[in-house]
Amino acid sequence: MNWSEGTRRSFLKQFGAAGAAAFAVANSDVLAHSAPTGAQAGPAPTPADLKQAATRDARMAWWHEARFGMFIHWGLYSVIGQHEWAKEYQGIPIPQYEILARHFHPKPNAARDWARLAKRAGQKYMVMTTKHHEGFCNFDTRLTDYNAAQQGPGRDLVREFVEAARAEGLRVGFYYSLMDWHHPDGAICKTDEAARRRFVDYTHGLIRELMTNYGKIDILWYDVSWPLNAEQWESERMNEMVFQLQPDIIVNNRNGLEGDFATPEQHIEASAAGRAWESCMTLNDSWGFNRADNAWKTPEAIVDNLATCARGGGNYLLNIGPEPDGSVPLISIEVLEAVGKWLDTNGKAIYGTERGQLQANVNANYTRRGNTLYIHQHFWPGHTPAADWLTFFQPQVVFAIGGLKPKVLSARLLKTGQKVEFTQDEFSFRLTGMPLAAPESPATVIEVECDGEPVIDHAAERPLWPRYKVGISI
Repeated sequence: MNWSEGTRRSFLKQFGAAGAAAFAVANSDVLAHSAPTGAQAGPAPTPADLKQAATRDARMAWWHEARFGMFIHWGLYSVIGQHEWAKEYQGIPIPQYEILARHFHPKPNAARDWARLAKRAGQKYMVMTTKHHEGFCNFDTRLTDYNAAQQGPGRDLVREFVEAARAEGLRVGFYYSLMDWHHPDGAICKTDEAARRRFVDYTHGLIRELMTNYGKIDILWYDVSWPLNAEQWESERMNEMVFQLQPDIIVNNRNGLEGDFATPEQHIEASAAGRAWESCMTLNDSWGFNRADNAWKTPEAIVDNLATCARGGGNYLLNIGPEPDGSVPLISIEVLEAVGKWLDTNGKAIYGTERGQLQANVNANYTRRGNTLYIHQHFWPGHTPAADWLTFFQPQVVFAIGGLKPKVLSARLLKTGQKVEFTQDEFSFRLTGMPLAAPESPATVIEVECDGEPVIDHAAERPLWPRYKVGISI
């Protein structure tokens, strides 16, 4: 994935003696530069960017509604089963690594299982690695025999993916790594103009095939632009070709241009208002299949991340790393199905929600659509004794939110529709009389209708709260 890990420090090792000299020349650039990520300041818009901006709202309408997608990292590294950067971590020479292509034998129709899982998980689109950094193409191409159709699989794995996603009514996205560890010009193109010309033509050619041979494609997800900049990649011409072939597609920002959306990785970072963004994350700590990686995210963590992305107006692209035969690890299935079950009744609080001025806290997260606030209560407080001594032994559940504006009109549990009583003053909004036990896991959602756009700003309100002679204002 992103060119920002410790992988840069050992980048040269993977190429063995045959490539060491070529990559030594580029070593200083490798250590000093990384792919664009997150909400960092991007390049100034180019004429191509401005042209794409004119149609962006229409092209991205479905994407803003979707909010949740599946990322799939699958390639030769899956055979090793030790992380997608195994080639570099282990210093595997190219001739030795190429042998993996003959031992990559996916089971039939593995992509159907992915698409059905994505559907059950409540994900609305899928993005698959067509070519990762290792340079192996998961699709049939005329430009190299280092591809799935001519090696072990003996078929076009990208075509199977496209057909599977469409069969489940999901949008289709292609991941494509510009960096290529296998191509002989993949590094020397930085300093050798003839090599750059060959490598750029090769790259544009592969992208042209992907944009031509599979019908309508919804997303092109570039990755790692090392070792060239946007001008050297001829990225404007690249994107012009893409939009000529796929007028309705959306593209990200990792070919050195602004693109349609930003791509924070392994963290959530909202872009400036008006800029679309998508946080991509792994289910454990690896993008590709890693049999020893058990650092799995819980359904609770994923639901909270999903709400946090939606609160900031962004999307959540969550990765699976299939095994060599395409099977999805059982724990991945269990976690995603749990999230999907929650979305079955709470999707209204995620899909199509809008960016909000909503400060979350340790107990709850928030999303909104128009004037409707959705409270995602993760930690259910249990009973709160009433202040009136006559009802002290009749417990009730009370939630309070400080700094909620404007006036609340109604509140109900989203799952059941049960009406929730509330009170509100200038400082606090309090929900009362709810069940003692949380109605739902991993989060209970309360739908709150307001008479204007809901805003939660603790920092602005706290100086105004009465301190009752304490004399301290925080």
